[in-house]
Amino acid sequence: MLFYRFGQHAGTVFTMTVVIDKVWPRTAGRIDGELVLGGVGVRALAAEYGTPAYVLDEEDFRGRARAWRDALPDGEVHYGGKAFLCPLIATWLAEDGLSLDVCTGGELAVALAGGMPAERITFHGNNKSVAELRRAVATGVNAVVLDSFIEIERLAEVAREAGVRQRVMIRVTPGVDAHTHEFIATGGERSKFGFSLGLGLAAEAVAAVAAEPYLDLVGLHSHIGSQLVDLAGFAQAAARMAAFLAECEARHGIRIPKLDLGGGLGIAYRAEDPAPPTPAELVAVLRDALAGLAAPPVLAVEPGRSIAGPTTVALYEIGTVKEIPGVGVYVSVDGGMSDNPRPAMYGAAYTAALANRVSDAPARPVNLVGKHCESGDILGWDMPLPADTRPGDLLAIPASGAYQRSMANNYNHVLRPPVLAVRGGRVTVAVRRETEDDLLRLYTS
Repeated sequence: MLFYRFGQHAGTVFTMTVVIDKVWPRTAGRIDGELVLGGVGVRALAAEYGTPAYVLDEEDFRGRARAWRDALPDGEVHYGGKAFLCPLIATWLAEDGLSLDVCTGGELAVALAGGMPAERITFHGNNKSVAELRRAVATGVNAVVLDSFIEIERLAEVAREAGVRQRVMIRVTPGVDAHTHEFIATGGERSKFGFSLGLGLAAEAVAAVAAEPYLDLVGLHSHIGSQLVDLAGFAQAAARMAAFLAECEARHGIRIPKLDLGGGLGIAYRAEDPAPPTPAELVAVLRDALAGLAAPPVLAVEPGRSIAGPTTVALYEIGTVKEIPGVGVYVSVDGGMSDNPRPAMYGAAYTAALANRVSDAPARPVNLVGKHCESGDILGWDMPLPADTRPGDLLAIPASGAYQRSMANNYNHVLRPPVLAVRGGRVTVAVRRETEDDLLRLYTS
């Protein structure tokens, strides 16, 4: 852990200019033109830890997590670990009173390593292996979310072998069209997830679970998609789920104590993007949809992107600037689709800014590209950067906290970047940079 102090040095007082923009972490600012996050300047970070790197604002992350908890004090807030998870994140969440969703055995291992109590972990996934189910049962997770009829039979057998009655939820596909990219829409009838409400499969699943003596139905679950900024889809899904819950309780004479309405609240990636709804605004919409129930269940939500996304900046060094007459300007950084595959996967759009200095040069559109042997290795088309942008400059891309380090890969055998948590001038290495030894260790000959 390193400590940096800004403010006064050799009799000189420095003035911090706060960056007031919804896409940057809340502690972001500039001192003498240099971007500062959590009291640490990016030049010092690059010199000590190299680039590319993810810089995570701890104060912002934990503040956003607590905002969700405060918006739903009588319910449950499960952080969606798939957005970004490491042991330090699990530690923060446990300390701040949140629960956690995992969807693989690996995510479960990381959550436990960070000290998240098993009874606050929910296990998701559309194709859990028998080994994963056995570990979930043995660990004592709060609930396993069932996703298929095969999984109902599989988990019932695992629970019988273990001699326990496993708590479960049923994932329901409510038939709601989430207005987002098709790859991250999960609530429609074509989704690979869950049991269709409209086709009657969800009702069949409830009956099947109710008939299993080793399964304890404690809730229904739905999730309609990600990067959603319109609350209408949430309201529609919540209303359908509330009606289905009441129908199930009346038909089977059982009490279903929890309704988990998933996550998916979006964030702003560019200054021109609309400000997303707040956690309190979303929770109010969900509560309204449940108001008609005679005995409202415990409400649970699963925010991921809305907590992690705005808190992290991806930091790069510019390597080349190439001007092609009649085509445009290509600015290459030392990362790319290996640390941020989202633009290549579904056209995600970002903003970028010089981080080591400010410039008075006029802005011009550039194509921001990575270093990989792939024409699709593009971080952004026609992104405005100062005309004097040059090799050696540091470049920062905000809103990089969700689904970037989680999806990072070793294409071209690059080394995955570190995650540097900053707060009050201190740096904690949440995830260290990979080394060539890490890569070579995987090979057997």
